[in-house]
Amino acid sequence: MPEDNPVIARHRLAQLSVLPAHTDTRIAARIGGAQTGASAAAGTGQLVIGISGARRNATVAACSRGTLVAVCEQERLSRMRGVPLERGRLPVEAVEAVLRLAGERHPSEVHLYAVAEEAAVLPAELRVARVEHHKAHAASAFYTSPFERAAVLVCDRHSNPCTSVWVADGAGLQHVASVDAAGGGLAGLYSDCARVFGFGAGQEHRLEALARLDRGREADGFDRVRKGAAGSEGGLLALVAEWLAAQNGQEPLRHRAQVASAFQAYVGRRLLETVSDARASTGMRHLCVAGGLFYNTCFNTMIRQSGIFDDVFVAPNPGNAGLACGAALVAAEPLDRRAPLAVSPFLGPEYDPHEIKCTLENCKLSYDYGDERQVIAATVDALQRGQLVGWFQGRMEWGHRALGNRSILASPLSSYVLDNLNVFLKQRERHRTYGVSVPEADASVWFLGPPRARFMEFEYEVIDRERFRNLLPDGATTVRVQTIPEDDAAFRRYLLLHRAFGQATGVPVLVNTSFNGFSEPIVCSPRDAIRVFFGTGLDMLVLDRFIVRK
Repeated sequence: MPEDNPVIARHRLAQLSVLPAHTDTRIAARIGGAQTGASAAAGTGQLVIGISGARRNATVAACSRGTLVAVCEQERLSRMRGVPLERGRLPVEAVEAVLRLAGERHPSEVHLYAVAEEAAVLPAELRVARVEHHKAHAASAFYTSPFERAAVLVCDRHSNPCTSVWVADGAGLQHVASVDAAGGGLAGLYSDCARVFGFGAGQEHRLEALARLDRGREADGFDRVRKGAAGSEGGLLALVAEWLAAQNGQEPLRHRAQVASAFQAYVGRRLLETVSDARASTGMRHLCVAGGLFYNTCFNTMIRQSGIFDDVFVAPNPGNAGLACGAALVAAEPLDRRAPLAVSPFLGPEYDPHEIKCTLENCKLSYDYGDERQVIAATVDALQRGQLVGWFQGRMEWGHRALGNRSILASPLSSYVLDNLNVFLKQRERHRTYGVSVPEADASVWFLGPPRARFMEFEYEVIDRERFRNLLPDGATTVRVQTIPEDDAAFRRYLLLHRAFGQATGVPVLVNTSFNGFSEPIVCSPRDAIRVFFGTGLDMLVLDRFIVRK
């Protein structure tokens, strides 16, 4: 079909058929029949599969010739959020997906499986390498970074030690120091504080969102407790509980934000002390960070802006899913030693136009099909009218944030953008903020912060708060920002969309949040996207060059 053809296909909407969970029927071989230890196919390099998620969120990574070629979380395929590994079994759907993405590889071609969690138990017949937990975290950061040499800091609560420092270069990873602290160190302390606020396990992001509404002016109070007789972590948490209880007539949300921000600022100060020690003990100019603590964009930004290191790299997924990548990279190191190579954030499954078209027709859906220019124009028009757009293209993100391939987009200028996202779509608290994406060349016009944040790993001060007043809850002055590179073909269409929106509105900035419904994983397949589209308040769905409207 010619690229410049206008709308060339229309189908009448009949009814939305029952949508089964994602399966890939093209993969006939099941993992149970794998011949372990078999050598890889000629010319394709040794294939190492890393697996993580003994506690939650099973993830599979494929490493070929020392390079990550595919990563997929099991929940994205099973549609069951946070599903962990089953003892003695593989997450078959995710393994099949990465084998296909690695070049239609057969299970018998897997040279080695690698894990970095003591509780991870794979089938007994497989050849399995066990990698030290923190070394896997460190590898997931350094070997996906652009640095040739760097210090690596790991902060993780589900391990002993909880904090470690490494030196990484062409010779590999060398352990420098470890800190063993009760309760998981700073990462554990932050999680414990989230529970004091009433947030459940794995909901530390809600504490971070609350802290974003205030500037942390009371952090000195925690320093006084730390230096006094009650300087234990328990004393710090007791002070949090005491401050929460003593509202002194203040509005509850504002008071809770002040306490959350003060505590976060205090933890950030202690983290910077650890970062300073890492610089002194390694002498390196660049830093990579890994571990669950670095999901927190406030902490990442504090480190980057402190100037302790010249540059800081945060991997697309610094937490549990990153362990699968790190384990595979460490296990592959003796086979295919290589220098670091900046990794793509898009290493998950993708679907070609024929697959998308078949899914739409199977669901008896009406759609428009246009060229790239027409799709972008239609999307800009919808965004200008305040509509929410599901944007689906290319390979799925392997990190925890949507970066333009499985995103829900909105105009930051829309009067009701926060209510549309928080109340009608995500069903979150009204004070929650959302990240934005902007062409890298334009970022400094609208935001103050690091020169780049390609994985939405940093926070930025909003320069024109009046212009973005509809996006900022009362008290908030910062947002997470994704800067879109101009030299990466994987971002080309997403960049063009922002340019077109900027030409239409004067502001090349879009709200970008993950494409998922309430309490479910990010969508993986076109079928998942269709289900979320019809089950939520989305107004328009873009599947590559197919457009579906309600």
